[in-house]
Amino acid sequence: MDAMPDTPPEGIQPLLGYLSQGLIGHEGLIERLLISLLTGGHLLVEGPPGLAKTRAVKWLSRAVEGNFARIQCTPDLMPADLTGTPVFRPQTGSFEFVPGPVFHNLVLVDEINRAPPKVQSALLEAMAENQVTAGNETHALPDPFLVVATQNPIEHDGTFPLPEAQLDRFLLYVNLDLPDAQTERRILDLVEAESTHPPVAAQPISLAALHAARQQAMAVHLSPELRDYIVRLVTATRSGPLAVDIEHAVSPRGSLSLAAGAKARAYIHGRDFALPEDVADLAGDMLAHRMVLSWRAVAEGRSARDVVAAILDAVEPL
Repeated sequence: MDAMPDTPPEGIQPLLGYLSQGLIGHEGLIERLLISLLTGGHLLVEGPPGLAKTRAVKWLSRAVEGNFARIQCTPDLMPADLTGTPVFRPQTGSFEFVPGPVFHNLVLVDEINRAPPKVQSALLEAMAENQVTAGNETHALPDPFLVVATQNPIEHDGTFPLPEAQLDRFLLYVNLDLPDAQTERRILDLVEAESTHPPVAAQPISLAALHAARQQAMAVHLSPELRDYIVRLVTATRSGPLAVDIEHAVSPRGSLSLAAGAKARAYIHGRDFALPEDVADLAGDMLAHRMVLSWRAVAEGRSARDVVAAILDAVEPL
């Protein structure tokens, strides 16, 4: 992941500056959060405890106008705890739907792999259709609607791995690594400073400004040659020498995601046209979770990100 640009667009410059102030060493995650905002996609973040996954979403919620909710997943969570439920009102003698925490603009689903399958299924409808069905009624979710889910790769007891259909609904799947010594020292200094001088909340970006930034990002030029490059990357998971390592290849949703993501990344970097580097930078986070490797590739210790890296090396950009 590249460092953040020096001259981002005016529409997101305050947001970028505020997030960079509170999320040291997470330039790549910040960029992915912004790409999710600009494309309307959802984000899955995986990493050990203590890497500021929850903090990142909380800081984002302070910098963007709208409401925020956090859902702490546990094995006994019920779908209604997420979506809401009809409640009987004796005063009127009728049922009234009480919305759950998913009816917010920004929803943090903490440790999503601890949620049971029924809850994951309810969340899948919300992410895929921007709606919730409760009883015989369907309720639309707010616009914008962004889910940022986290999961801990260390613990596996009491967890329910996300099915492929759910993973495919995440625009990006980001893996966080432990920081180096220099970055960790800066984190220590930041937390020490915050204990005596709490950070000043940013002026939230209005939803109107966010919608305008989305339109500008999606208006970024994507050349026919770059579209061909995206298609060749995705179809390389279905046929060719590297496809033998893949049991289930990437669907067309991977091409659509790469195209939208490349536009958003170009916009963040102050360009009105996308480049092959935008596609290559996002390919690992956008394609790896959309494929299932063959048993032989798994037995050899290869990961989906290894296969994506090999495809990037094999497929010429233009």
